[in-house]
Amino acid sequence: MKKFNRIKFITTVGILLLGFLLGGCDRQQQPAPLLIAEVSVVTVQPQQVMLTTELPGRTSPHLVADIRPQVSGIIQKRLFTEGSYVKAGQILYRIDPAPFQAVLDNANASLGRVEASLPAIRSRAERFKELLTDKAVSQQDYDEAAASLKQTEADIQYWRAMVETARINLGYTRIIAPISGRIGISTVTEGALVTAHQPATLATIQQMDPIYVDVPQSTTELLRLQHRLEEGRLKYEAKDQNKVKLLLEDGREYPSEGTLQFRDVTVDPSTGSVNLRVIFPNPKGILLPGMFVRAVVKEGVNKQALLVPQQAVSRDPKGNPVALIVDVEGKVQQRMLTVDRTIGDKWLLSSGIAQGDRIIVEGMQKVRPGASVKVVPFDDGRKDITKPENTANPAEKSN
Repeated sequence: MKKFNRIKFITTVGILLLGFLLGGCDRQQQPAPLLIAEVSVVTVQPQQVMLTTELPGRTSPHLVADIRPQVSGIIQKRLFTEGSYVKAGQILYRIDPAPFQAVLDNANASLGRVEASLPAIRSRAERFKELLTDKAVSQQDYDEAAASLKQTEADIQYWRAMVETARINLGYTRIIAPISGRIGISTVTEGALVTAHQPATLATIQQMDPIYVDVPQSTTELLRLQHRLEEGRLKYEAKDQNKVKLLLEDGREYPSEGTLQFRDVTVDPSTGSVNLRVIFPNPKGILLPGMFVRAVVKEGVNKQALLVPQQAVSRDPKGNPVALIVDVEGKVQQRMLTVDRTIGDKWLLSSGIAQGDRIIVEGMQKVRPGASVKVVPFDDGRKDITKPENTANPAEKSN
């Protein structure tokens, strides 16, 4: 009896184990469900953007006047405050006028003496002329009287010129400001001896409103820009095309726009660049001469610009820019890109992507080329990701 129960127990356990094994085999034979990755995409559409280039530059004053004496003498008085604003015609220095006043007085006295003798000499010459007709005086006497009259008249002209010269030199003892602007440090003090037309300046006046910004542009960039315009990739729009923005040294944008005055026609052989001159209003004196700035110059309008978010572009092992797109069949494809520059938070593409392509922005890490994916629109928190932009941020070239 015990033997029969043992056999029954073993048989039952065996049947149970066989059932478990058969059930496990059935589960292993059932295929696992396929998981399709979800990716966020942006549909690329052409946009109109104003392309700009950011170039370094330095400020320079609109007008500069180096103050030098025009007569020699002792500085008697300095009549301005260093660093202040001076107006054209304002007296800056006064040179001791006493020697020049004496010269003027002497010239006036000499002129008066010669002018006093003129009536008598003229009367004598006229009388000799009448007597010469009656043969009462000799021709020699008349010639001497006429020559004396001409000599006196010439002396009067000479002393009048000397008086004017002395008056001018006396006026030069007051050194005045030729232009309005901010005056710098005075290199001389009261009591200093200065000489006429000396090479050393007494002070410098700089007019800083408006102010110039000189920007060098490489000839390579200039030729590339001309080539794009010739190909029609850029359109030059005269309206506001010559307006320039300015970025200060601390990164802030200058509140007023400037106007491009001209491009220089001569290439600097040491730098291989041409100079652009831009004029900016500077009523508050924010811009100082010699300050380093960055000018944002407009190149032209690209009416068919293809822009994609920067996070949609990655690099292959060789450093080439690539992107993943979703084709019409819902499969992933890889595209090699040619990027032009960054505009804000986007890349401007030259080639590799066409209008209507769906480029993957999020979920790239979960897919590979050839894989099927589920597409959802990309949302970066803004209302309209594909709305055309009218202007572009300062451009930054891509390597």
